[in-house]
Amino acid sequence: MNTIRSTWIGWGSLIIAGGGAYYFAKRSVNADRAARHEADLKRRRLTESLEYSANTAPPKQHQHKSADHAGSPSMEASNDPAPTRHGQETEAQQAKEKSKYEASEPFRAKKGDRFS
Repeated sequence: MNTIRSTWIGWGSLIIAGGGAYYFAKRSVNADRAARHEADLKRRRLTESLEYSANTAPPKQHQHKSADHAGSPSMEASNDPAPTRHGQETEAQQAKEKSKYEASEPFRAKKGDRFS
């Protein structure tokens, strides 16, 4: 039969064993995290050094402006090769005309139940 003393001894040993297991598991998890962190830092340093060595190539001499404006979208927008609309001739047409990105007629939602 269990006495009060044996119950306390049983629970005490269970708590001590659980605490010890928690302590050693936590230590192991922290060691794994530290190793992963060091590996990640090492990988990042290697990547940065490779990127830095690629970026330190000898500078090219500045050439005259070319027709390629890939690095400047604002310059590229003015050279639209195929505008979709023609210029309007009268002021009334210009006032009524929408931009090439606007819909010619406004969106109208369908009425009724759309879930059935």
